Amino acid sequence: MRELRIRVLAGVFVVAGVLSWAGARLWNSIGTLPSVPLAAPVVLALIAVVLLSTALSLRARLRAQRERRPGAKGVDPLMAARAVVFGQASALVAALVAGMYGGTGVFLLELLDIPARRDQAIYAGFSVLTGIGVIAAAIFLERVCKLPEDDDQNHQGAEPVA
Repeated sequence: MRELRIRVLAGVFVVAGVLSWAGARLWNSIGTLPSVPLAAPVVLALIAVVLLSTALSLRARLRAQRERRPGAKGVDPLMAARAVVFGQASALVAALVAGMYGGTGVFLLELLDIPARRDQAIYAGFSVLTGIGVIAAAIFLERVCKLPEDDDQNHQGAEPVA
């Protein structure tokens, strides 16, 4: 399983942002631009919390397993791999959604004198911030599930549990 690459996530964010900005300009010139929902940053924040809590739980269980504490509950490798896949998918979607709302938010900066558009710009800004939070939590989860380097094998670095 490959690690998340920040370049890929940044590229998805930028491309989605540019396309969203251009689409918002076009849509607004033709008709009324759809509103940015208040639920967008809330849902992204919930995903970030789930990813972070999963990472913290796995980290504690892995630490207890490494320290050979009595009664320590181990981590099933398949469960860890599923958690990493969920984190990677969440990070990619969050980069896309954050870019989309970021582009829309940049367009809405031109319309801050209209109260409804100002609120939508704020929601878009919070969506970008919570999207970045999802990405950070996914990267943390991936780092928690990384296998330690093995001295007997080649020294090309650790890979996520898979």
